[in-house]
Amino acid sequence: MQRIVILGSGESGTGAAILAKRMGFDVFVSDKSPIKAAYKATLTELAIPFEEGEHSMDLILNADEIIKSPGIPEKTDVMKAIRAKGIPVIGEIELGFRYTKNARIVAITGSNGKTTTTNLTYHLFRAAGVNAFMGGNVGDSYAALVAEALEQPDQHRTYILEVSSFQLDDIDTFQPDIAMLLNITPDHLDRYDYQMINYVRSKFRITKNQTATQLLITNANDPEIQGHLAQNPGIVRARMEAVSTADIQGSTVTVQGQRFDLSGTRLKGPHNMFNAACAIRAALECGIAPNDITAGLASFTPPPHRLELVTQKAGITWINDSKATNVDSVFYALQAVDTPIVWIAGGTDKGNDYTPLYDLVRNRVKALVCMGLDNEKLKTVFASYGFPIVEAKSASEAVEKAQELAQSGDTVLLSPACASFDLFKNYEDRGDQFRVEVLKINQ
Repeated sequence: MQRIVILGSGESGTGAAILAKRMGFDVFVSDKSPIKAAYKATLTELAIPFEEGEHSMDLILNADEIIKSPGIPEKTDVMKAIRAKGIPVIGEIELGFRYTKNARIVAITGSNGKTTTTNLTYHLFRAAGVNAFMGGNVGDSYAALVAEALEQPDQHRTYILEVSSFQLDDIDTFQPDIAMLLNITPDHLDRYDYQMINYVRSKFRITKNQTATQLLITNANDPEIQGHLAQNPGIVRARMEAVSTADIQGSTVTVQGQRFDLSGTRLKGPHNMFNAACAIRAALECGIAPNDITAGLASFTPPPHRLELVTQKAGITWINDSKATNVDSVFYALQAVDTPIVWIAGGTDKGNDYTPLYDLVRNRVKALVCMGLDNEKLKTVFASYGFPIVEAKSASEAVEKAQELAQSGDTVLLSPACASFDLFKNYEDRGDQFRVEVLKINQ
């Protein structure tokens, strides 16, 4: 019996364990960190042996194949030992694809916007009656969904998958019927030897196995995408279509000659018009009628922490964009707000270059609330802009100071440009605390 060792027991690793067990393999799960109770219960129920808080090399290096959590970098000791022994390594996405039957796959990647686009694509398909399932880097484990489908072999499914660069690094044969490459901006460069080209190549792996019968949707205005295509002619074998800013006029997007008015939807800002155009193109490709797409757009609620409208009270709009952990995301957020902004930013700086924000901040921001343990860089960068800059060491303090600075007709925008780990567990915790405090003072 083939022995499969799974490194990491989060959503991805536990899903991989479920599928590997279902396929009859000898499965062992190893996690250097504590395993969450829900995942531990699943492993126990399926009689899958596991360890937590350590990696026992004797139990790992006897594997026939390793399935690696995307969060584990190659530079770790356990991965160095696995590579030295020559054990094959794949990711959960690759495992899920091996056993996918009677299904269509839509895969979405990009530095920014992929979660919103994945959620929107899934919603459009489900609203139109398609038997769609969402997974990958958001929602459920793809492998667990595939294991579930094996119990219903006659059911035709569509998988809408968000895939990160880390997940794409560990694919081999994964082949989506429709792939989206939304954009590529600097992110996670510590995993790519601080070489942008390595990150770009990783993102392009989404199309590496596609054929001429399949579709790749790209961004006509993204310099990294278009530059890589120009320097590597023939790299894409799929049918390739690029969504352009020319297809977007205000809140109206034109896709395949069809016009869609998004003015009455919850999608705001030029970047979300682009995301919507990509989702619409995938829906049209799969035969969903324009009227059904329009209805789906109208009923869509964006995922939390991404330009999430918290409340509007006393003429002040409060927006939670906690997921904006890099400068590029903040650029989109500032661009999407057309009223004076009290901007809440800060956290753990990732070597940010704020230059792309200068014009938007100068023209749209009326005050800056720096929320973090060390706010010196933010204060220094924007000290000469002539607006008030105050500091806050908690979400409650940031909300309180923002309310003091805001007036009727203003927007208070939490869009941090930084990681959250100085004050919060993660960006979700930061956004959740912000939402709680906003609603508390606006009862």
